[in-house]
Amino acid sequence: MKTYLFYLKEILQNFYSINWKGIRMKKTAASILIGMLAVILIFSSAMVIIPGGIKGAVKEMAGLGSERPVAIMVENSFAARPQSGLYLADVVFEVVDEYGITRFVAIYCTKDASIVGPFRSSRPYYAEIAKSFDPIHCFFGTYPHCYQYIESLGMYVMSAMTDRSGMSSIVGLCPYWRDWNRSKVQEHTAFTSTISIKQKAQQIGYPLEGNGIPFSYKGDAAEGDRGSINNVFIDFGTPAYSPKGFNVNFQYDRNSNSYLRYMGGKAHVDHETGQIISAKNVVVLITDIVGPIDQYKHMSVRTTGSGQAFYFLDGNAVEGTWERGGASDPFTFKDGGGRILSLNVGSTWVSMVMPGKVGWQ
Repeated sequence: MKTYLFYLKEILQNFYSINWKGIRMKKTAASILIGMLAVILIFSSAMVIIPGGIKGAVKEMAGLGSERPVAIMVENSFAARPQSGLYLADVVFEVVDEYGITRFVAIYCTKDASIVGPFRSSRPYYAEIAKSFDPIHCFFGTYPHCYQYIESLGMYVMSAMTDRSGMSSIVGLCPYWRDWNRSKVQEHTAFTSTISIKQKAQQIGYPLEGNGIPFSYKGDAAEGDRGSINNVFIDFGTPAYSPKGFNVNFQYDRNSNSYLRYMGGKAHVDHETGQIISAKNVVVLITDIVGPIDQYKHMSVRTTGSGQAFYFLDGNAVEGTWERGGASDPFTFKDGGGRILSLNVGSTWVSMVMPGKVGWQ
C-alpha cells in the first residue's frame, strides 16, 4: 500500500512539470505513470479480469466455482489395480464394499480425465456420498432396490446399464468402452471419461453448471508452520471382513506439502502415467458400518448425522468432527473447537471407517 501511495504522490508532483506548450510530459512522469498503471493492473487484475476477485480465483482453483461435479464409481479389487484417472479427481471417497473390498467415489470438478476406471456399480451409501456434491453420478448399474433408491435421491444420474427390473426409470446412458488388455474378466474392463460424460450430459439436457466442491479451502501452511506427522495409517477392516491388501498409509512429503498414497504396502500409482497418487488433504471420518446385511454380502454405511473425524494436512493431525444433516446436504468438517476446518487447495482423499481404524506417527 505504501508503494502504491508513493507512485501516486510522484505522479501528482510531476503533473505540474508537464510542458503544456509542447504538449509533452517529462520522461520521469511518464515512467512513473507507466509504473503506476502496472501496479494498478497487478493489484486489480484479480478484481477486474477474474470475476469475484482474488477470493474468486482461489475458489476456482479449489473447485468452488460454478461447475457441476461428476461423481464416478471406480473399483479397487486386485484385478482393477492400478486404476486410471484417480489422481485427477478433486475428491476421492474410499469406503468398504462386499467382502471387505473397497470402492472409490471419485469427484471431478476442476480437471477432466480422459480415462477413469475400472468403472463399477453403485450402492446406496456411495450414491449418498455422491449426492453431497450435487453431481452427475455415473455408475455401471446396480441391483434393483438400489436403482430405486438412487432415483429417489433426485440426482442427475448416468448408469451404463438400464434397470430392467422396473423398479426405476434409469436407462443406460453413460458412455463407456472396454479394454480387454486390462483384464480377461468383463467386470474389470469398463472405462469412461469425464469429457464424454459431459458431452452426453449436454445432449440429454443435464446442466453442467453447479456449485463446485462444497468444502472450505485455504493456502498451504508456511514452511515453519508445518508439522512432523509423517505417516497416516488407515484400516478398512470390519468384524466380518479384513482382507489383506486394503490397508492404506499416506506418507507426508514436506517439500510438496502433500501425502503419498500406499495401499497394501505398495505405492498406489496411476495406470497411464505411473505417477504415485498424492493428496493435499487426508480426511478420516468415523462412522457406523454394518454387514453383510443380505445374501449378496452388501454392506450398510452411515453417511449422515455426525461423528469423530481426523484431518491430516500441512504435516499436522487435527482431531475434530464431521456433520451432515441429510442425504441432500454436504459434509461439514469441523476442528476440535467446533470451527469449520479449511482444507488445502488440491486433492482430498476421504476414508470412512469404523472406530479405532486410524493411526499416525
